[in-house]
Amino acid sequence: MLQFLLLPFRRRYATFTLAIVATFACLALAQIWGAFWVAFAIAATLSLLGVHDLMQTRHSVLRSYPIAAHFRFLLEHIRPEIRQYFLEDDSTGTPFARKKRAVVYQRAKGQLDKVPFGTQLDVYDTSFEWLSHSISACEPSSEPFRIMIGGPDCTRPYSASIFNVSAMSFGALSANAVRALNKGARLGGFAQDTGEGGVSTYHREHAGDLIWEIGSGYFGCRNDDGSFSAERFAATARLDQIKMIEIKLSQGAKPGHGGVLPAAKVSPEIAATRGIPMGVDCISPSRHRAFSTPVELLEFVAILRQLSGGKPTGFKLCIGHPWEFLAICKAMLQSGIKPDYIVIDGTEGGTGAAPLEFVDHIGMPLRDGLTFAHNALVGLNLRQHIRIGAAGKITSAFDIARVMALGADWCNAARGFMFAIGCIQSQSCHTDRCPTGVATQDVHRQRSLIVADKAERVFRFHQSTLQALAEVIAAAGLRSPGQLTLDHLWRRVSPNRVESFAQIYPSLAPGALLNGTDDPRYAAAWALARADSFMPAAVHPLTASASLQAA
Repeated sequence: MLQFLLLPFRRRYATFTLAIVATFACLALAQIWGAFWVAFAIAATLSLLGVHDLMQTRHSVLRSYPIAAHFRFLLEHIRPEIRQYFLEDDSTGTPFARKKRAVVYQRAKGQLDKVPFGTQLDVYDTSFEWLSHSISACEPSSEPFRIMIGGPDCTRPYSASIFNVSAMSFGALSANAVRALNKGARLGGFAQDTGEGGVSTYHREHAGDLIWEIGSGYFGCRNDDGSFSAERFAATARLDQIKMIEIKLSQGAKPGHGGVLPAAKVSPEIAATRGIPMGVDCISPSRHRAFSTPVELLEFVAILRQLSGGKPTGFKLCIGHPWEFLAICKAMLQSGIKPDYIVIDGTEGGTGAAPLEFVDHIGMPLRDGLTFAHNALVGLNLRQHIRIGAAGKITSAFDIARVMALGADWCNAARGFMFAIGCIQSQSCHTDRCPTGVATQDVHRQRSLIVADKAERVFRFHQSTLQALAEVIAAAGLRSPGQLTLDHLWRRVSPNRVESFAQIYPSLAPGALLNGTDDPRYAAAWALARADSFMPAAVHPLTASASLQAA
């Protein structure tokens, strides 16, 4: 009994006890001086809150620390802002460091993007990388860096910028964000990937070049049962604004994971864009229904290319099981069908929402996936027929130079262009409460994003980044980013040792896979690859295991 009576005097109940005492004290004083009624109301409200905290059963900390524990929830709520604005330095913030975001903002706004006094990076840290320069530097090129995409079976090749907007769907982005990106793409002569959510009216409003991404939900080209509709696809794919077709096999941030847009969030606009009914959950399956084997995938590529009128058609994926990608390559050799391009997405890529395990631990990082795919195509004498795009955390000219040296022909960026239209990395994309109107369907929040202004920023960011790239490669004595090789880039691997990218990412010789390479990175996976199935071939388990471990 005594312990119960002493509970109000324990420190964890001190705030609650003080609120009750203040309530009675203010009530008494209010009888003398009316101004204390306000204080009484505040104290009484806090006391009632304390009673509620003691009685509720959801939060143990509130039962143990009534009233006071609410400060914990408040501080946790504003923790990201405190960290971003007051605690993180310019170089170590995540997912994008402040200096990475700052250079996008500066270039997008046309502001000074130079830095004073010297690098803030530790150049003797084991992660430091650099591009080797030339004593005989070139004048920076004034020509736009473009690449022709379209293989032997493509009748309408596309001259693409080497820097484009990566896949982001209407639904994940707001209508105004889609408008601004597309108008900026038109001003700068580069392309916007629609994402798997379909081609919306907002994508078409400003007539910027589009890459139509076809995901497993076949949004915008589906039958009522969710299967692929050739007729609906052809009707949209032949629009002149659509320059390329991209089959999405997987996304770097959440490969192998489908998604569900709850029925409550399916607006009339989203329903019309995706070709889905109102009042029903919108499901993106984790795999395609139109094909189930590597050969069938390539046959689907050929069908889409023909239905689109001969436009470049390829696919995007994050590398998973190495033998699956090599199975697709074997199917190319067997069927004679080749995609016009392949986009390699890294696990460091972005997403509006995904499970933590997928974001952090599923999928191959971009550099590893890119070099694997590039070398595989070289080793099969296919590389000269197939272009490679790269996506995954690309915002600066050095980022572009690095992936092009690793084997990419062009780059896509999503979050970089989001920064250009106002994203502040609040990481609230999944809440529909984006503070800048970029990643929300809230019409009131979208109003903060002014399309005309942000379109100019998209254009300037693209233009300034390619100008910076021209200066970077000119410093290396090169005139085109296509001249970059693995020998141009270096990384510190220990405090007293550096290696070139050519040493870190060894290349396969042309035709090496066809000739039977013994490179452990490819030999075991090549033995497991089957053109008729994504499942591995039945080989001796100990041999395959030993080779894969060596790789």
